[in-house]
This record gives sequence, C-alpha cells and structure tokens, in this order.
Amino acid sequence: MNMSIGQIQTSAGGMPVVILREGTRESKGKEAQKNNLTAAKLVAEVVKSSLGPRGMDKMLVDTLGDVTITNDGATILKEIDVQHPAAKMVVEVAKSVDNEVGDGTTSAVIFTGALLEKAEELIEKNVHPSVIVDGYTAASNEALKILDKIAIKVKTDDKDLLAKIANTSMYSKLVSEDSPVLSKIVVDATQLIAEINEKTKALKVDLDNVKVEKKAGGSIHDTSLIRGIVLDKEVVHSGMPKRIEKAKIALINSPLEIEKTEMSAEIRISDPQQMQMFLEEENNMLRAMVEKIKTSGANVLLCQKGIDDIAQHYLSKEGILAVRRVKESDMTKLTKATGARLVNNIDDLTSKDLGSADLVEERKVETDKWVFIEGCKNPKAVTILIRGGSQRVVDEADRSLHDALMVLKDVMEKPFIVAGGGAPEAYIATHIKNWSSGLAGKEQLAVIKFAEALETLPIALATNAGMDPIDTMAELRAKQSKGIKWTGVNVKSTNIMDMYKQNVLEPVVIKEQIIKSATEAACMILRIDDVIASSKSRAPPGGGMPGGMGGMPGGMGGMGGMPGMDME
Repeated sequence: MNMSIGQIQTSAGGMPVVILREGTRESKGKEAQKNNLTAAKLVAEVVKSSLGPRGMDKMLVDTLGDVTITNDGATILKEIDVQHPAAKMVVEVAKSVDNEVGDGTTSAVIFTGALLEKAEELIEKNVHPSVIVDGYTAASNEALKILDKIAIKVKTDDKDLLAKIANTSMYSKLVSEDSPVLSKIVVDATQLIAEINEKTKALKVDLDNVKVEKKAGGSIHDTSLIRGIVLDKEVVHSGMPKRIEKAKIALINSPLEIEKTEMSAEIRISDPQQMQMFLEEENNMLRAMVEKIKTSGANVLLCQKGIDDIAQHYLSKEGILAVRRVKESDMTKLTKATGARLVNNIDDLTSKDLGSADLVEERKVETDKWVFIEGCKNPKAVTILIRGGSQRVVDEADRSLHDALMVLKDVMEKPFIVAGGGAPEAYIATHIKNWSSGLAGKEQLAVIKFAEALETLPIALATNAGMDPIDTMAELRAKQSKGIKWTGVNVKSTNIMDMYKQNVLEPVVIKEQIIKSATEAACMILRIDDVIASSKSRAPPGGGMPGGMGGMPGGMGGMGGMPGMDME
C-alpha cells in the first residue's frame, strides 16, 4: 500500500498517531519488494545486450550533448543517471567489480538481475525472502569451491598465454579487430612494471605505473608502448635542442626562479648603478642555478615548478632541454622509469641523482607538441600512447585497455584461470543442481534458482549471437556431462565447442568477484520490505506552505519528488 500525507497510523486504542513527517511516502511488503526487484532487473536489461563478442554497444549522450560509445558495463551504468535506490545498488555492483578486478562488470550486473528475477518467482510462491537469502549464500559458497577445483594454474612469464588472456578481455570490445596488436602491448607493459616481493616471491603489479595517453589520429594500429614516459608538455624555450640522445635527466622539484620575499620589503636605490647591480645580482643567481645543473652533467631538465625566462635563456645557451610544470604524478613515474632521484634543492644535485634514457625528443602529436622520454633501461613505469580514428574510438580503446591491464594484473597476482564463453558458469550450475538434492526444505528451491541464474550468462551470450538459447543450453549441458568441462558458447562461429582450445581464457579472480558481488547485492535487495522516502520540503518547518508540500505526485515507483526538485 502506498501512504502519503502525514502517515496517520492508529494505535491499539484507535487514537490517530502521526509518526512520519508530512509528504513522506512509504511502500511496504510485497509492493516494496516488487518495486525494488523490477528496478534492479531493468538495470540488468540495459546491459544484457552488450555481453560478449557479439554484444552491441550503447551510445550515451549526457546533458551537455557529449557522446560516449561503449559496451563496458561499468561505464554504461556510470553515465546513465540512475535514480531508483534499488537500481543504484546494482550500479554499485558494477563499480565494485570494476575497481576490484576491472573486467566482468556486465556479467556481474546480468547475474544480479537474474538472481532477483528467480527470487521473484519464489516470492510469488510464498517462499520467505530470508530462506532465499540463505539458499543463495550457501549456493555461492559452493560455487566458489567448485571454481577453485576447476581452476588451472598458469606461469606468469608465459607471454603467449598472457596475450591470450588479454585478447579474451578485448574480444568483446570495439577494438576486437586490433586485439592481437593491443594485447601484445598490454602484456609487455605489465611485465615491465611487475615487481617481485622478495619475501613472498609474489608478483605485484601497480597499474599506476602504466601511464595511458590518448590522442585521436592515425588508427588503433598506431598505438604504441613507450619504454619511458610521454609528457603532454613542450620544451620551454625555442632555442633549446628538440632531441637529445643518451640523455642524462635531472628531475627537480623546486622552481628555477628568484623567490620573491614573503613580507613586503622595500629597497631604496639612490644611484642608477645600484639598480644595475641589483638586476645583475638576480641574473647571477639564476646563472649559478643553471651552472649547478650543467656541472652535474645533466642535458635534460624536467622541473615540477616554473622556470624563469632568464634561466631559460641560460639553459638554452648550455644546450639543455628543459620542460617545466610537469605534474607531480608524472614526476613520480619519471623517477621509476629513468632511475633519477627527485631533487628538492638544486644545491643538492649531483651526477648520482641523474636518470638516463636513450632518447628525449619533442614530437608533434596531431596539433600538440609532446616530449617523449624513451628507451629507458629497466623502466618500472611505462606509457601506452593510444591512437585511433576519432576521439570516440580512442576513448573506448582506453576503456578496453584498462580492462585488459586489470585482467593481466589479476592473473599475475593470482595465477589461476578458467576458460570463457560461459563454460565455467554452466559447469558450476550443473554441479550446484546436483548438490542441491542433498538439501532439505525450501532452501533447495533457492539453490536451484541460483544455478538457473548462473546459466543466464551463457544464455545471454548465445542470444546476443543470434543462437537459439534453448537448443544451445541443451547441447552445452550434454557435452559437459560427457566430461568436456570447458564446453562453452563460441560466439564468433555461433556454435558450442571447447573454449579452452579456442584460447578464450579468463582469470579466476574475476569469476569469484562476479559471484560474490552479485550474491551480496541480490541478498541485500531481497531483505528490504519497506521503503520510506521523505520528501524534500522547501518550506520552513511548521508549514509556510499549505500541506507542507504534502501530496506531491509520486516520482519513481513511490519515491516522492517532483520535476525540478533535486532527488539525490
């Protein structure tokens, strides 16, 4: 039931009692649940058609008219402004999966929607939501155990294998045609920056050390990996060299300028010569700074702060290439790439603090001039420069590369994989169905529904490829029961085959995260039986407006609010 205006409840003695403020809306019981489940399922519907290599892309236009074309679940849901509170919880699933493992966002949302859809069928048969929650939790634990059993351990230095895994993650993206080129770049990048923890011998991959720069122009084939850093700045002075080989690089955190006095000081000059001396002294100080840099042996200077015009003049006379106002994050990456030490005081600069690179050069990229620092010996920070036909293509390539980098990080930090194409989901679903027969009561029904929900992933893959979902699942189950456990949906050739042999491989971590996040979110939504939404009254407390803005037309699904009132 939907109550509004004052929420008058009556006590046992029949006295009317007003407990919630006027204009508050409340929906209870079945209605509240139905509302929440429908909203959450609709979110899943939005991304369902973008799953897999034959999935379609979405074109999202924001209020400013900016266009995003993508099939990345997290991006789609971030860009559309979801208002309904239950739907927002599903969007959070996508965000958490994206932050944690980077890929599998679409699957996680579809699975959450499927779990809720199956739960709704049970609620209509009067199964209590708590029973469903218990069943789902038990089933997800069992699913994770099965996943552990079927996982295959891999070697993290096997470049071919890593390239196949990166390829799989980009297979369903706009850039799938160029994925062989891109996956090689991604593998090289992650291998360069991977660091081994001496004690545990575990690999650590910090993706902050991969700088991704993007520029429209050329084609995706022109995307390159630079063993070093690209700065979107130009050389400060036109008289400086634009190219230096065998560069010795100084990284300086302090400005090459004369610091102005903090308090208001006054210098009285009585003689024109004193003025001349005063200016010369400034010049000498700047010249001394440049001398310091010169004596250290540096021929490239990258400065986080400003460089005075006169200092620029002296630097160019010495033939030193200088860049100013480099971002702090780039300076940190430069220390890792070139091996230089970040110096805060120029007086401290010695030849030991310098980093090295084979080449530092200013190049024109489209209309901008950028400085490339490349050919570092053992760079622990690298740059991927993405090119593409148009800004939209470059943006989507950037998102795809992010997913691929995250997937490789996942595998290198936890080296276990499974095949893709819906094979593990179908395998786990069958096992859970068999396992459920040992459970008592209505919980068994919930566990079976969990298995059915898992099967929606291979079904969605097949549907997006134009295959018949019922026939597909029948054939898939038949082949898996014969013992070919990696049987999945090969979307490219629209048939059922061993996906491991097709080199469609995915990290186990992603599958785990999908199951965990989706189950938790679905259980959370199922537990809600009462939605109380207070209206945002603009009037001062105690009226000021007739009815305290009470009987407003309900916004979304019994959530108060009127166009023009911001419903956060």
